[in-house]
Amino acid sequence: MIGGSIIAANISSHHLVGAMGAAYSRGFVAITLEWGAILIGFNALLWVFLPFYLRNGFYTIPEYLQKRFGKATRAVYAVLILFTYIFVEIGAVLFLGALSLHALFDIPIMYSVFGLAILTGIYTITGGLRAVIWTEMVQLVVLVVGGVVLTFATIKEAGGVQSVIDSSRDWKMFYPADDPDFPWTMYLGGLLCISVFYCATNQFIVQRVLAAKNEWHGRMGVIFGNYLKFLVPLIITIPALVAPLFLPHLDQPDLLFATLVEQLLPKGLIGLVMAGLISAIMSHISGAINSCTTILTMDIYLEYFNKKASDEQAVSFGKRSGVIIIMIGIMSSILLISYSDKPIFLYLMNLYGLFTPGIATMFLMGIFWKRTTSAGALTAGFISIPLSLILEFFLPEMPFFNRTGIVFWTCMLLVSWLV
Repeated sequence: MIGGSIIAANISSHHLVGAMGAAYSRGFVAITLEWGAILIGFNALLWVFLPFYLRNGFYTIPEYLQKRFGKATRAVYAVLILFTYIFVEIGAVLFLGALSLHALFDIPIMYSVFGLAILTGIYTITGGLRAVIWTEMVQLVVLVVGGVVLTFATIKEAGGVQSVIDSSRDWKMFYPADDPDFPWTMYLGGLLCISVFYCATNQFIVQRVLAAKNEWHGRMGVIFGNYLKFLVPLIITIPALVAPLFLPHLDQPDLLFATLVEQLLPKGLIGLVMAGLISAIMSHISGAINSCTTILTMDIYLEYFNKKASDEQAVSFGKRSGVIIIMIGIMSSILLISYSDKPIFLYLMNLYGLFTPGIATMFLMGIFWKRTTSAGALTAGFISIPLSLILEFFLPEMPFFNRTGIVFWTCMLLVSWLV
């Protein structure tokens, strides 16, 4: 249940739509980002962070920061992560799903955004984490079945397995250091800190592990999730890699998923695959909403506004805040309607690069170096976004992964200096 829930929450429209668009335009490197999460992020969670979290009985990731560095660092992380969940995990996922529904069924984008957000919010707010995890397991099955069907249909249209093997000669894992999107230097810093943040210090993902009965259950959940994480990107991106054989000039890569579904599948299977997409969207949004309400309740409300609140008061606050989060997420998805010059998957990675260097630094240095101080951790958290924006302003041509790596190693050096 834990491993399946982790992957169901992780895989959503930003993969089915966004990652497919990136793989169509840039190739196999889109898969290496996913497999890098297994090699770096989930291994860090499995061997370093998970035992630490569970043995200390933490409910939320910011609780660790308070125990290690004090309240101020906990509050900084909570605020940063809330903005991320609302504007990236909820807003972007809603928009990408609505884009596909509009392309296939001509449903107005705004109708889809409101419908998906409201339906997901109802069962998440009323059912809590247990409802989120159980529904995610059902949604994961639908997602995988739909993805497998689309993969086989695409391979058949491209000319069979031999066509896939022949096209694999052009698949690339490494690009030059000055590539605007995926330079090979991303493996030295940018991808490292984003992977550690997303898989090991991200309330959205780690919350499932924190709900484990014990440490063994948590570890086995992560290991099972790793196997799924290895297979799911193949299901999602193989169609994108062979699609250029019969769709060589697609104007908007983010519409590849909808185009393949419309052209290759009979009507009954279109329903199954679109059910998989909608399931992925709802599971992702429900996980993000639940993580937001947990952090708002545990790290903001109970810590700063009502320390003596009863369980009923805390739950009531969490449900009310969930409604507000959904509303803001809907508004953020509206802002993305005008963004279409590049695959939105790259836009999401760029956003992660703004704040992940500071967060990854706080956790890595806090655990691995005893001399790390509160001043150093706060400095890393505060300078991550400003330094990223400064580099983007003065070096706009530099690949964002390289800028992220520079900010990450700058944060690490500053923390080691402020002792």
